[in-house]
Amino acid sequence: MDGTALTSPLRKTVQHRTISAAVAAELRRRILDGEIPAGSQLRQDALAAEFAVSRIPVREALMQLEAEGLVKIHPHRGAVVPELSLAEIEELFELRLLLEPRLLAASAPQLSDDDYTRLDRILEEYSDELRARHVSRWGELNRAFHLLLYSRAEKPRTAGIVANLLQDCDRHTRLQLSLTGGMERAEAEHAELVHLCRAGRIDDACELLRAHIENVGRALRRFLEER
Repeated sequence: MDGTALTSPLRKTVQHRTISAAVAAELRRRILDGEIPAGSQLRQDALAAEFAVSRIPVREALMQLEAEGLVKIHPHRGAVVPELSLAEIEELFELRLLLEPRLLAASAPQLSDDDYTRLDRILEEYSDELRARHVSRWGELNRAFHLLLYSRAEKPRTAGIVANLLQDCDRHTRLQLSLTGGMERAEAEHAELVHLCRAGRIDDACELLRAHIENVGRALRRFLEER
């Protein structure tokens, strides 16, 4: 027998993890795209039947999504896509305002030419997806843009918290932007952020970032109140 071959129990474990990752990816996409709205219950048996898998990888997928804040697992109700209250929105954006400018201030002076090339590519793709109205890509590109801006800060714990905050806001922010026409403003502000960082105007970039976060948070709160 090949010494690198997996034993049967280990092979099954790897297979379950591979399947659970695929199930989690699809459920994550549906939640973030709004196909599975807030308040929806995700039943393990129904999902297992839909994906033609056992309940074990489904349960693992739901646990992963709970760790990401996309579902909440209740003892008797199972997994539910949580609503975000106005109080939670306030807290999320307060934390973003506190943490993201600090990350940008530490990261921007260290950004390389390669980093700026990647940022330019994200901006180009963002513009293309905006014109094509591909809503499903907006949140992903927005998150990638912000995290790349902060990637040279050498503050991994803070960056991890910010990554989670951006994901927690994503499905609501994407809906708000698509219905209120805020994408063009976000596009312009992203481009200006890159311009200011590239020019070494770090303080101006941090001020713009604060205004950018405040504007999105204010628009999202207003949107949820009106709904």
